[in-house]
Amino acid sequence: MSMASRQKAATLARWELFPHGSDIGVRGYGGTLAEAFEQAALGLTGVVCDPASVRPLRGVELRCEAPDPELLLVDWLNALIYEMATRRLLFARFEVQLEGCTLRAQARGESVDRARHQPVVEPKGATYTELGVGRAVDGGWVVQCVIDV
Repeated sequence: MSMASRQKAATLARWELFPHGSDIGVRGYGGTLAEAFEQAALGLTGVVCDPASVRPLRGVELRCEAPDPELLLVDWLNALIYEMATRRLLFARFEVQLEGCTLRAQARGESVDRARHQPVVEPKGATYTELGVGRAVDGGWVVQCVIDV
């Protein structure tokens, strides 16, 4: 990948939240599909707290497989929600590798510190509501779904 291509891809990488009734939607953008999945995961952290407050001290390996990219996104976010709940962790850095509809990733974060992180909600699960994976008009990728909180 050329330097110009890398710079363009870096500007595509971002996440955002969108309202959906009493729940919260997450949307991830990236130059690659894997990067968009990483950004959606960062958005998931953004549902709970400011991701900038989370230090990437501990790593957790994750693997998901699904019949299509949309279901893989839901499985990925639900795997993170499970790790957050059972290990009492928040994540700030993600390295996703996709091979077809198989995802391998490392999520890095730290234990929840209520005083520092000030969590606002606990996500219950990623849903099929407004689920989408596709190309953005700028040539990058956009992925989204609603998180039940």
